[in-house]
Amino acid sequence: MNKADTGSKTSFFIEREEKYGAHNYHPLPVVLSRGDGVFVWDVEGKQYFDFLSAYSSVNQGHCHPKIVAALFEQSTRLTLTSRAFHNDKLGEYEEMMCRLFGYDKLLPMNTGVEAVETAIKLARRWGYDKKGIPDGKAKIIVCEGNFHGRTINVISFSTDPDSNQRFGPYNTGYLIIPYNNTEALSNALKDEHVVGFLVEPVQGEAGVVIPDEGYLKTAYELCRKHNVLFIADEIQTGLGRTGTLLACDHEKIKPDVLILGKALSGGVLPVSAVLANDDVMLCIKPGEHGSTYGGNPLACAVAITAMKVLINERLIENAKLLGILLGNFLNDMKSKFSFITTVRGKGLFHAMVIKPVEKRNAWEFCLKLMKNGLLAKPTHSDIIRLAPPLVISEPQLKECMSIIEMTLNDF
Repeated sequence: MNKADTGSKTSFFIEREEKYGAHNYHPLPVVLSRGDGVFVWDVEGKQYFDFLSAYSSVNQGHCHPKIVAALFEQSTRLTLTSRAFHNDKLGEYEEMMCRLFGYDKLLPMNTGVEAVETAIKLARRWGYDKKGIPDGKAKIIVCEGNFHGRTINVISFSTDPDSNQRFGPYNTGYLIIPYNNTEALSNALKDEHVVGFLVEPVQGEAGVVIPDEGYLKTAYELCRKHNVLFIADEIQTGLGRTGTLLACDHEKIKPDVLILGKALSGGVLPVSAVLANDDVMLCIKPGEHGSTYGGNPLACAVAITAMKVLINERLIENAKLLGILLGNFLNDMKSKFSFITTVRGKGLFHAMVIKPVEKRNAWEFCLKLMKNGLLAKPTHSDIIRLAPPLVISEPQLKECMSIIEMTLNDF
């Protein structure tokens, strides 16, 4: 779609962004100005179904009234103290989260990648203090196809050329193994300097890659055997997205270190967290890690309400039930359209892989979906990720499936 295909308002906003903003994203040519539940509206007034959910940040739907009310109420009282002082919201938030997920302690941060960096620091310090690894020798095992953020440290163990080309020199201390391969993990764990295994229960940015049943449990047991921390990055997969509170719950395992973000605030503020038991968390002492905004009272009030919405409105159960409906529909489409090569997913987290031919690629398909009133974003050239807010209703989902089928027919 070129600029001639967009409205005058849309062109104005896009051109201003391109002139004054860094070109580190390639968004669809739509300019959004309002959101409510599963819907967003552009500056021309057109309504769309949101099938990206801000990469699973708005599981509770856009501008959920209870979350927005909590934001407003707290914003009139106290927004930021830094951690130089206590505030009356942090302990309430920490207690709720620790009780809900079954951990001793929570360390609050802001963005997902900050939480990943925190988990890595925790694992290394635990390795030195508790496992007896020589200082400076700790190693973390990670997987090919991972996406844990874009800081220099995190891209040091990325295998995505868009993330890690020509940004070096890179950090060391990482062993990269194939995803969904317990034999490779078992071999890597023989290295006595390994302190942690960092893994996404479902690889989101790689294209909603689902590991074999039993992979996570076997990986967890291998980590136990070798006295290595199992670190789960549930930033995108957690908080109901796959039809359970955590994606790890599908295999009934409890990570040693749990990383959360995105939907933790319902899309209202950057809020992330790392949870662990005292044996791990208390390895970091005062002054050794922190964040000016981490644990601020505004974020805590929002996160408390966002989690209550997720639980009380039974959004996890909704994701499970409607995820079955969405998965069955996409498999039907695969049998109907030969250019769909793969369908995969759990809960309301699915992907459709197509065989790209000339302009028949994932980007072009998402442009056609946009024209038909549904917003999704491709990952790589052949994968369309489908992840609506968990507040979506069955009639709304069926309407979306009609849009997808119509677009497939046109495609």
